[in-house]
Amino acid sequence: MSWLTIAVTAVHVVVCLVLILVVLLQSGKAADLAGAFGGMGSQTVFGPRGTATVLSKATTVAAALFMVTSLSLGILANGQSRSSGSVLENRAKRARAQQQQKKTPAPATPATAPTKK
Repeated sequence: MSWLTIAVTAVHVVVCLVLILVVLLQSGKAADLAGAFGGMGSQTVFGPRGTATVLSKATTVAAALFMVTSLSLGILANGQSRSSGSVLENRAKRARAQQQQKKTPAPATPATAPTKK
């Protein structure tokens, strides 16, 4: 495991915790009394769109960082894998090796004369 993978993993864990905290601190869009009874009032189809608060901006930044670190960890893990090919390639190699073994004759063992006791 390289130092880069460790650093990105540490940042990823911190971003995850911040994202969880920021999302839990926000109030829902239908937190008022009309929302309790299913009424949206004169809002748009997707709910009210007010000014962005500090928490909503922090959520956006944390979500973007989460995506970047997730993709980075995926790329780093792919570069460090010691795979010997795909499953289908390995199966084809095994089948060729078995065919080669069937084609080559077994070594002949020398015949020995029976010994008398």
